[in-house]
Amino acid sequence: MLLKKNIPLKYVFGKIRYEILLVAIYTMAINTLYYRFDFTNISIPIAVPMVLGTVLSLLLAFRSNQAYDRWWEARTIWGAIVNDSRSLTRQVLSLMDATYQSEELAHFQERFVKRQAAWCFSLGQALRKTDPLKGLDRLLTRRELNHLMKYDNVPAALLLLHGKDLKLALDNGWINQYQQMCMDETLSRLTDSMGRCERIKNTVFPATYSLYTHFTLIFFILLLPFALIDVMGFMEIPLVIAIASSFLLIEKMGINLQDPFENKPTDTPVTTIARNIEKDLRQMLQEQYEPQEDMLVTQKYYVL
Repeated sequence: MLLKKNIPLKYVFGKIRYEILLVAIYTMAINTLYYRFDFTNISIPIAVPMVLGTVLSLLLAFRSNQAYDRWWEARTIWGAIVNDSRSLTRQVLSLMDATYQSEELAHFQERFVKRQAAWCFSLGQALRKTDPLKGLDRLLTRRELNHLMKYDNVPAALLLLHGKDLKLALDNGWINQYQQMCMDETLSRLTDSMGRCERIKNTVFPATYSLYTHFTLIFFILLLPFALIDVMGFMEIPLVIAIASSFLLIEKMGINLQDPFENKPTDTPVTTIARNIEKDLRQMLQEQYEPQEDMLVTQKYYVL
């Protein structure tokens, strides 16, 4: 996730540097043919690319809006995960019957809360197609880790362990049936959030729409030098580069935002969110939180 407001131009234009180089070479070649070799009949009316540019603007605006909606929905889902993780921890720590306070109960609560923190990390890593168990040995027991290795969907398996522990708490008399139902509703909301994230991850943006928009953009850029050459002269070169850069950057923005779980700088910051959840849950357990060294990564930019 890009966090800082001051995005360097090197980062911005680095995304389209090869396209801009090709546009510059192409525009200079057209300009050279017109003025150096007197090919003056290659100019076209400026209204031609203007009409195409209007259509292209509508296509790019629609794509950018849809891509941002996907990104914002992902961020909203993870906001709900933060809330439900805190609620589940509060329920586990406060609804257990005080008359049953014992070392066994305290161990149960600690195991449950740490498993919820592990679920947040596991879900984020699974969505990014990385190892969902990586780095979770500090939060899960060896027995739990060995059990989870049998599952393809590790986050779902962790929620199943949550459900079994709630049944265990009910059998031991630590909670009553009503309290179990309340906590199970929280687990259901977490399951729903996980499913919504998986829907975004597994539903690709229509490839044909992206392809047609890209071809329209290329055609627009190819026509632009012929329309400006009569009016701007040699100044058409920087002008065409500037116009092409604007449209190319808008297209790249949509491409980057449309998939919020691809482990890119513009992703939803699932690791940072999971780290904050772990900190909150550990403090609710009255534990001192110390970030892991492999998580202390300073990210520099802010997504537009």
